Amino acid sequence: MKAMIFSAGLGTRFKPWTDKHPKALALVNGKSLLQRNIEYLQQYGIKDVVVNVHHFADQIIEAVEKNKGWGSKVKISDERDAVLETGGGLLKARHLLESDEPFVTINVDILTNLDLNKLLAYHAQHKPLISFGVTNRKTSRNFLFDEQNRLCGWRNNTTGETKGPFLTFPQGEGTEKHLVEKAYSCVVVFEPTIFSLMRQQGKFSLTEPYLDLCKDHLILGYDHSGDQWVDVGRPESVQVAEKMFK
Repeated sequence: MKAMIFSAGLGTRFKPWTDKHPKALALVNGKSLLQRNIEYLQQYGIKDVVVNVHHFADQIIEAVEKNKGWGSKVKISDERDAVLETGGGLLKARHLLESDEPFVTINVDILTNLDLNKLLAYHAQHKPLISFGVTNRKTSRNFLFDEQNRLCGWRNNTTGETKGPFLTFPQGEGTEKHLVEKAYSCVVVFEPTIFSLMRQQGKFSLTEPYLDLCKDHLILGYDHSGDQWVDVGRPESVQVAEKMFK
């Protein structure tokens, strides 16, 4: 099985570190975020890893080469010409990821102990196009699910904006209030057919194809509330991460 670690972001929330370094190489208890996620995937036997690069790309490539991929076979998806966000980055890496089996993605600044074997088993059991981890933590944006954990929409809790094909139930009975709000964990299992179904091009977030495709394809949320999970998106979050991940 293959995996992709999204590592190309500018890391604007992580300044001043990202003025001179990529966020992927920020340290948590002496190990970079990139190393930690490569080792996380190794726990589940995944050693064929794609890493996309843009911001201080040379530093990431040098670290991968110097450390021999930390024991994994790491391929670089080069986005130095233009950062493409998660959706565009995934599409650009198609030739490195495509095969006849599912693959996994994770954001480099996310650390978690989500049991990937359980997520993969859930995906194998229900056979959706996409399965991704979700929790009940508080966040500014939520995905919206029905009682069967099927993705129905998305809400910005700050602005009240909602998007998605299933915000209203048949016969006009009920509204989005019947849907369950969950927070996205940024750990995802994709069927390889995703590449032929995405209509977006260039720079775009994965949220766009999720909401586009969930009307006609099964996309499921896997609730792993209670697991350790931290977004190391700001310098102050490093302390939080260091208490969780030694």
